[in-house]
Amino acid sequence: MSGDIVKVLQPVFHYGLHFLTPGAIAFLFFKKQWKRAWLIMICTMLVDADHLLATPIFDPGRCSIGYHPLHSYYAIAFYFILLLFPKTRIIAVGLLFHMFTDWQDCYWSVML
Repeated sequence: MSGDIVKVLQPVFHYGLHFLTPGAIAFLFFKKQWKRAWLIMICTMLVDADHLLATPIFDPGRCSIGYHPLHSYYAIAFYFILLLFPKTRIIAVGLLFHMFTDWQDCYWSVML
């Protein structure tokens, strides 16, 4: 894939996964409360507050997974544990999908 195409598609794909796909997940798996589930999953993007601890705050070549505290493998393991409890399941799905989105973004960065 051409580097120019990747530079255009990466942010579209990344933010589409962050905002639109949680809506689809909410609609498919949490039908009775899909709007609430979608909003909760969107709110899990607050996990990106840990980027404020990095210098520079944004580095397009840096992979978030394993670098930022709330994107660490320990944090991800904790997010999996949250799946076990019905009261935290929607939050866990949002956090884990966020981690998946950031993880796939690392691979897009390699193509640039």
